Amino acid sequence: MKVTERKSEIITIASQLFREKGYSAITMRDIAQAMDIKAASLYNHIKSKQEILVLIIIEIAEEFTTVMNQIVSSEVSSIEKIKKVIHLHIDITLRNPDALACLNNDWMHLEDKDLNYFLKMRTDYEENFRKIVKQGIASEQIKNLNQEVIIFSTLSTLRTLYLWYNKAKSLNDKVLKNDLEEILLKGIV
Repeated sequence: MKVTERKSEIITIASQLFREKGYSAITMRDIAQAMDIKAASLYNHIKSKQEILVLIIIEIAEEFTTVMNQIVSSEVSSIEKIKKVIHLHIDITLRNPDALACLNNDWMHLEDKDLNYFLKMRTDYEENFRKIVKQGIASEQIKNLNQEVIIFSTLSTLRTLYLWYNKAKSLNDKVLKNDLEEILLKGIV
């Protein structure tokens, strides 16, 4: 689906509003008001609030999926793969924290085929991360700890960066990547 400049502006403003108040609390009228246009004008560019949600969530989910597939199939160590996953999450968080918040908080409002498509991408993503961790444990690059705890703690941290990042925006992305790698891969002790 081609995204025009105006549609992109609608998506940006809607993702900010969804992050602030939640998808359910926002109406098309709210989005139009935030853009300082009439609601009828909004419908010239977008069919529905659901279309906006799909555009926000599916685009980011597809980016995560595409890059994760590249990471998993790459010929680097499990540690390097995990570093790339960390960088992927940081890059998306820094570029678009509002859309990431929408992905994490509002995905359950997707409907039918879009919801199923998203859930499949999320499951595949987690399975790919699980493969990386298993390979890392098998090759003794990663400590032989419970893999589900490793997966949960790593992905939970990465998925919620957007919550914390707004408070720490002054952080340089290189420092964030380096320190987060260090903490997630080696701990703090």
